[in-house]
Amino acid sequence: MADAKVIPFGEEPRARRKARRAERAGQGAALAPVPEARSEPEEPAARRRPSTGRSLDEKIAGGLAFLRRRITGDYEVDDFGYDEELTDQVLMSLLRPFYEKYFRAEVKGVENIPSDGGALIVANHSGTLPLDGLMLQVAVHDHHPAERHLRLLAADLVFVLPVINELARKAGHTLACAEDAQRLLERGEVVGVMPEGFKGIGKPFADRYKLQRFGRGGFVSTALKAGVPIVPCSIVGAEEIYPMIGNAKTLARVLGLPYFPLTPTFPWLGPLGAVPLPTKWTIQFGEPISTEGYPPEAADDPMLMFNLTDQVRETIQHTLYKLLVQRRSVFF
Repeated sequence: MADAKVIPFGEEPRARRKARRAERAGQGAALAPVPEARSEPEEPAARRRPSTGRSLDEKIAGGLAFLRRRITGDYEVDDFGYDEELTDQVLMSLLRPFYEKYFRAEVKGVENIPSDGGALIVANHSGTLPLDGLMLQVAVHDHHPAERHLRLLAADLVFVLPVINELARKAGHTLACAEDAQRLLERGEVVGVMPEGFKGIGKPFADRYKLQRFGRGGFVSTALKAGVPIVPCSIVGAEEIYPMIGNAKTLARVLGLPYFPLTPTFPWLGPLGAVPLPTKWTIQFGEPISTEGYPPEAADDPMLMFNLTDQVRETIQHTLYKLLVQRRSVFF
């Protein structure tokens, strides 16, 4: 199989990506029977939403064109390893049934994510396994009116695991460090961060929906330096998919893991115990917090970092409580 083309960082503006997607759509259409004239223009095949309902011939033609590009190497990745076409047509298609059918996720306020330019989405983290990050990525991918992509910042552990490492990079994830985040934001990407890290995802079930420390405000400093808004995001439903009632710390140290969860079903039921509970999810994006108007040295002001970090954290926590009051049931 031929190697993909690597796009040097900063040389792939969104306008060029849209033009490239439209070109790919035209290649796929050439293999299919010409459809009847329509009153509305079609979306590019590479980013077509699942609800558009293409004909079987169009789906086959698009699939064959996709396979041809993969075999010949006629596709592009950026220097982080992000493969937009593979993410759109394969990875999102694998995650979407969990998002739509299993967790039945409801999205609110997605229009608060800017239609253009960089933005930093800051969300709570929970659930024992990081499924909330993946569902957040689907929410932005499928529901934002400007068809934006979310680039998640992930922990070091993700990039040392075989297979997971490669898939994460293909899906646009990158190491959770300030340098990479700033480069992506200055490029005009939507970047997602979950500052609680392992403290949030590995907390006991008794502490569900209680936000852990947000670190020292590194994400705020990065947003200030890049001059992009911060969008708070609250996720309800992920806390209950694996109720963590214990932590086998000794086993975790032996395996080199931050924790080893004990749930009502895992490890007692073996592989079956690893199946998440089908909870009902709500993902709400809050009003963006502007970083404009601050002087260049603001990113080095520890008191300002503390105040803005606390503002973001309190906004997410308040919204979590509000969503919990509104929901009828964990599963409905």
